Amino acid sequence: MIDLGLSKIAIIGVVALIVIGPEKLPKVARMAGTLYGRAQRYLNQVKSEVTREIELEELKNLQKEVQEAAQSVKVSVEESMHGVENSISGSLAEAEDAWRSDGNSHAAHDHDGHDAHEAMLRATNDDLARKAREFRRKKLVRNSAVPGWYKQRHGGKMHVQSAAARVARFRPRNASAASSSFYS
Repeated sequence: MIDLGLSKIAIIGVVALIVIGPEKLPKVARMAGTLYGRAQRYLNQVKSEVTREIELEELKNLQKEVQEAAQSVKVSVEESMHGVENSISGSLAEAEDAWRSDGNSHAAHDHDGHDAHEAMLRATNDDLARKAREFRRKKLVRNSAVPGWYKQRHGGKMHVQSAAARVARFRPRNASAASSSFYS
């Protein structure tokens, strides 16, 4: 901040002693010290605010870059998904055309084959629904807090009980113990 050496401070002290006098010098020195401390705190505060603003600006720039990268990834994924959907729909259309052309030549087998195909799809959908239900149930069991069998085995609380109910439950039943107090 200010370049003050030992010799410069000694010269300032001697001049202050001559100008101010020995009676007021301690008060003036104290006041100068407090003002110097305030100035240092103010400068440190300004420095920290400036560095915070710079860091905030850097974070905003970084956030902007990350959002742009995420957007580009999203666009590329959407393009690839669109391409895959187009190829699948083209393949499906070709398969349906082949099925129909084969079905026209074999009209009798088409009805039986179509029913078998629908039955197979229905069975597949039922299997998928059953597997989804089982998966959800197993996931719920896995992610639940503490299993009931563990609580029973290790004596954990199975039911929540209010404080008033606990007091009533553990209060002594006989009249002589209930009437006597702690202080008597």
